[in-house]
Amino acid sequence: MFDGAMTTSEDALGGTVEGPPRTPPVAARVRSRPPVLRGQGPAVAVVAVGGAIGAVARYAAGLGWTTGPTAFPWTTLLVNVVGCAVIGVFLVVITEGRQAHPLVRPFFGTGVLGGFTTFSTYAVDVRRLLEEGRLGPGLAYLGLTLLGALVAVWAAAGLTRRLVHRAVRGGAEARGGAG
Repeated sequence: MFDGAMTTSEDALGGTVEGPPRTPPVAARVRSRPPVLRGQGPAVAVVAVGGAIGAVARYAAGLGWTTGPTAFPWTTLLVNVVGCAVIGVFLVVITEGRQAHPLVRPFFGTGVLGGFTTFSTYAVDVRRLLEEGRLGPGLAYLGLTLLGALVAVWAAAGLTRRLVHRAVRGGAEARGGAG
């Protein structure tokens, strides 16, 4: 919008021209943004290492408890429920218990547990069961995984929270009694 202010600028031939202020092209007005990953190298590295560890652990679970191609996917169900219980414990410990190094959460929470648990295999297993016409087992697996995961994270977090708070109270009482 022109507000009536006039400026003097040079034209292409070097002469002066009076007129409204020129707005620089959009490209000149946009500030350059720092690269998305600037400063994120350590976090990306620990997530990658943790993810590899978690994926190997999941693969080992599959080798240790094999299920046939038409069997109920007990291993994936167990892996996902155990992973949810572990993240319930982990998050309470690092948020309400001991202060952790800033890279512990991306390493273990995102990397290890993200590599260990598997939503994609769960989805493929549900689809396979339903495509095979096994509606009962398919829906049971769908529900058991969801319910098992929620109960596992809730119960593990609740129990861990009680233990952490008991330990904190016990430590405070011990320090208070010694003073």
